[in-house]
Amino acid sequence: MRTDALLSILLEFHRDKLALRQRHVAVARHVFGYDANNTYQYVINREDVHLQWLEAAIAELEGTPEHVAEPPVPRLVRNEKFTGLTVKDAEDLAAFVAKWRPRLDDVTHARHRSLMNVIIGEMLEQKRSFDQVAEGREDVLGRRANGPGSPGTGNGVLGVRWIE
Repeated sequence: MRTDALLSILLEFHRDKLALRQRHVAVARHVFGYDANNTYQYVINREDVHLQWLEAAIAELEGTPEHVAEPPVPRLVRNEKFTGLTVKDAEDLAAFVAKWRPRLDDVTHARHRSLMNVIIGEMLEQKRSFDQVAEGREDVLGRRANGPGSPGTGNGVLGVRWIE
């Protein structure tokens, strides 16, 4: 595979992955349930790692990744269900995998193909987590010893989630 073709694929993969990450950040601002929000935080943190890997690969090929803005998400009131947003996020992850898995055969650079395979594998796990959140499961990332609402968790997440 020529360097310019590899760079083009990595840039497109990165752009698509970053768009999903930005959507997850936007949705997480509206997910008030403690367990559901923690799931989003976990997914976003893994996505940040994936993007760092991709950005290093792109820089190695002397490319510059595109910026993708955070998309607007409908504002929800505190007691409104966010499950529609989570279902959409699970569907978007499945669509990403469906688009990119067959294209990995075109990537002849073994390290970059392996990197992209790892990312796709983790995205399938993220989809499973979002599916569980949409079902209303409270044990997506594990169970708390004293159950939901136990000391330290309150009845939701803090109003400010990121310190920038």
